[in-house]
Amino acid sequence: MIRPDVADRATVIGTVQDVSGTSVSVTLTSDRFSGLSFVQGQGHKIGQIGSFVKIPVGYVDLYGIVSQVGASAVPEKAALLMPNGLRWMTIQLVGEGYRTGRFQRGISQYPTFEDEVHLVSEADLQAIYGQSDMQNHLVRVGHVAGSESIDALVDVNKLVSRHSAVVGTTGSGKSTTVAGLLNVLSDEGRFPSARIVVLDLHGEYGKALGDRANIFKISPDVRYANEHRLCIPFWALSFDELLRVTFGSLPPDGKARNIILEEILAAKIASLAVQPIDGVDPASITADSPVPFSLNKLWHSLYCREFGTYLSAGGASPADQANWAYELDASNAKIVGDAQAGIPPRFRKVKSVANDPEKINWLPDVLNIRGPLEALGARLRVARYDFLLKAGDWHPSLDGKTTKTLADLVEQWLGSDKPITILDLSGIPSTVTNDIIGNILRVLYDGLFWARNLSEGGRERPLLVVMEEAHSYLGDDGSSAASIATQRIVKEGRKYGIGAMIVSQRPAEINPTILSQCGTFFAMRLSNSTDRSHVTSALSDNLDGLTSMLPVLRTGEAIILGEAVRLPMRTMIQAPPRDRRPDSQDPLICDEVAPEESMTPGGWNLKAHVPADYRYFVETWLQQNPVLTPQKKE
Repeated sequence: MIRPDVADRATVIGTVQDVSGTSVSVTLTSDRFSGLSFVQGQGHKIGQIGSFVKIPVGYVDLYGIVSQVGASAVPEKAALLMPNGLRWMTIQLVGEGYRTGRFQRGISQYPTFEDEVHLVSEADLQAIYGQSDMQNHLVRVGHVAGSESIDALVDVNKLVSRHSAVVGTTGSGKSTTVAGLLNVLSDEGRFPSARIVVLDLHGEYGKALGDRANIFKISPDVRYANEHRLCIPFWALSFDELLRVTFGSLPPDGKARNIILEEILAAKIASLAVQPIDGVDPASITADSPVPFSLNKLWHSLYCREFGTYLSAGGASPADQANWAYELDASNAKIVGDAQAGIPPRFRKVKSVANDPEKINWLPDVLNIRGPLEALGARLRVARYDFLLKAGDWHPSLDGKTTKTLADLVEQWLGSDKPITILDLSGIPSTVTNDIIGNILRVLYDGLFWARNLSEGGRERPLLVVMEEAHSYLGDDGSSAASIATQRIVKEGRKYGIGAMIVSQRPAEINPTILSQCGTFFAMRLSNSTDRSHVTSALSDNLDGLTSMLPVLRTGEAIILGEAVRLPMRTMIQAPPRDRRPDSQDPLICDEVAPEESMTPGGWNLKAHVPADYRYFVETWLQQNPVLTPQKKE
């Protein structure tokens, strides 16, 4: 029985001939002499890859996506019997709709032989996709490609809690898409309590989101009130993370590691005696606990132990620091160094002559970590690591006191009056980027996990973490700090109110465990077949035909698939205004208009070469700060 509302013969385009799981083979009806059909005055192209069809089965409509058309869609046995016969299509079933207007993903029944296949009209699509003003949890991100009147709506609940990925090759509009999504998700009118943290590796998003974000960067521009110094105190790192970014590789025997662990634990317990933390029992402290202590003091102590010599005449004990053989400066003062400044002491060389009253020996039980200690000392003195080793008000004095606490840091990132926090990591040395990102993610996860039942926790106010350029720190075997923290978030974060948005131009380089946990994909143009296969394999739907369109998508166009949308849809993403786009546009090589008419002067077709002063070029390079200097502006 065919329902009255689908009895219009004008919408029938074919019949079901073969069903294999969710894949259905369809033959076009013989009266279709062209690929164009008119229904109620509207023209519809028949057999467009990625277009929708419906199969009425009783009082349910099964919806499918056209994935194959023409000779390649003919079943093998049918091709032998009628090589030049009927025209065929292959469709992939994706969901079903009901007379009440309700639509759901997945199917409860299958079509049967000779069931009619109908065109899907714009009214059908409108009913499937819904309207954003009717449901608060839906937001508009653009419009369905080919139907500007149909909004592309995304379910915010599924987008955040079930994680998402935005993938696309360079120049496909990926960063602009992310900026557009964040503009929608941080709309103060709809989401006044939104909470989003962006890990910005190239400093692209400050321009796009500056009016609704606090920006933390190594070299903030003092002219802007929303830019602040990025501080990640070393004592908030776990013990293993701290070792990697400070001491590096230690001897394999484990002796040095154990001694350093014991020293750090003792230093943290001692600092609690000087500056107690409410509710923290010193007996429960471990080397991983985020409790302040003086790394400078620890370094100085270990340096003396490793490099020190002592006067051994008269049976002097090396434990007595009065007998240490410091070198003397021009005024006969001992060169004991400066722990807080990272300046090492200097010791006299070993002098082992029989009966010499100034016999000098090494301190016993050296740890064989001279190289790591010298490297750490250099980092303590170099400004590039100040965000970590001299973290402003979070930097401990020699007795472990700090001006601000971990609660102040978390409040800066998660509790500000702005919905977005941008952590600009562009100035962080590449050698420690992975560990720093891993530390940030772990701090965010641990905080929301343990505070899950509080009003500041993730269950009452969820957090979205946007990970830009994810392939640069998640492209490994899953053993790095960033990978471990991200895997924990995508596997368990849903329960505690922390969601991830993975942004990458090379999905093939991202750990497959992480990608497989993303419930929603914004798949933009992807030319590389390996990247496309990784996206396809991570999807729950059998949509090979749809993902095969990825190489020919236009700039700013995406196929949105997964849990946050009712049906997979090819979408033109609504880009933010030009003055609110990320700082990731292609540099201008040759302007299309005359140089005097250009709104963006520059490029290779300037009429005359502009004299330049490369002193500022070198100055910004050495400062590692792209902000123009005041002198240059004047």
